[in-house]
Amino acid sequence: MTDIGDRLEELRGKGLHRRLRLVSGPQGPRVLLDGNPVLLLCSNNYLGLADHPRVRTAAAEAAMRWGAGAGASRLISGNMKPHQQLEERLAEFKGYERALLFGSGYLANSGTIAALARQGEVVFSDELNHASIVDGCRLSRAETFVYRHRDVEHLAWGLREAKGRGSLIVTDSVFSMDGDVAPLEDLVRLARHHDCRLMVDEAHATGAMGPGGRGAVAAAGLSGEVDVVVGTLGKALGSYGAYICANGEIVDYLINTARSFIFSTAPSPPSAAAALAALELLESHPHRVDQLRANATVLRKALSAEGLAVGGGQTQIVPVMVGSAARTMELCERALERGVFAQGIRPPTVPEGSSRLRFTVMSTHRSEGLLGAAKVIGETARELGIVSSTPASTELMAA
Repeated sequence: MTDIGDRLEELRGKGLHRRLRLVSGPQGPRVLLDGNPVLLLCSNNYLGLADHPRVRTAAAEAAMRWGAGAGASRLISGNMKPHQQLEERLAEFKGYERALLFGSGYLANSGTIAALARQGEVVFSDELNHASIVDGCRLSRAETFVYRHRDVEHLAWGLREAKGRGSLIVTDSVFSMDGDVAPLEDLVRLARHHDCRLMVDEAHATGAMGPGGRGAVAAAGLSGEVDVVVGTLGKALGSYGAYICANGEIVDYLINTARSFIFSTAPSPPSAAAALAALELLESHPHRVDQLRANATVLRKALSAEGLAVGGGQTQIVPVMVGSAARTMELCERALERGVFAQGIRPPTVPEGSSRLRFTVMSTHRSEGLLGAAKVIGETARELGIVSSTPASTELMAA
């Protein structure tokens, strides 16, 4: 039997060992990390709602009224009023007939794909899809065709080669490590042409894109056109859990076949109530979405002006490419010592040779903090020889 210690040492040698860091207090723009104050630039609390007073109060009141936990799976006795209320509001918000709650985004993606795609069929998955999508494809026992990232022609070739066996096209809308957006209009067209369902994971788009934060599908004018939309409650909505939106027939089918739904305890009532309060805040205060976009633009321009290799997306996810896992973590740790926390991302989360610092912006960040963070990262990267260019002038940044 291979010794676990040897495996851990191998991870350390490759620069891939990870450890838990402790945040003291709520998720906000600034936190205490392992006892030290830092500017937090790697949280998915995009709209700052995780610590909003109304969201906290909703969770507390639900705990007092409904209890801390649901006590059972929803098909046994765990289906409670907060679940029903949230599902109804999510379906309305996303423009779909029905919604169905899952315990997490991982459970939603893996369970839904495994239920919709069967042995003998083919699932088509973008090569940079989230791990939960990858694992859902494996669990489905269908054949998986991995198409090149956002490459519509490669996908079309794969669909033709499947000769009618295509069951499901699945993609992130906003890709979690790169921050770019899937070509949704083309995917809908291909799905219709080849009589194939389309499933889109809006985890990083809901609350961050589209009219009123309704996501990339809504931004593309495709609400109701995508067969299955997945979303999370643990990012812009500041709580925990996930959901799918679809027509009534698909939702009824998943209730009866999605193993991750059937065999999991229902989400806690406080989590559902908190997400509902966050959704109401998003609908009544859409300016939060505009502020998030503005902050993302500020940070992206400032990092670029420091000579850093910033990814080409335009969302709140801003990767700074480094390449080497060891160099990435050195940059991460040095920046952390200077009060800026942007997590280093390494394989297997990203492909070999594409390690990076992944910045995520919140609507509650202030411009001066973002500009200061970019300066810290730029100076640290130059000290480490990761970039050699001098920073651009203030006038260039403003342009």
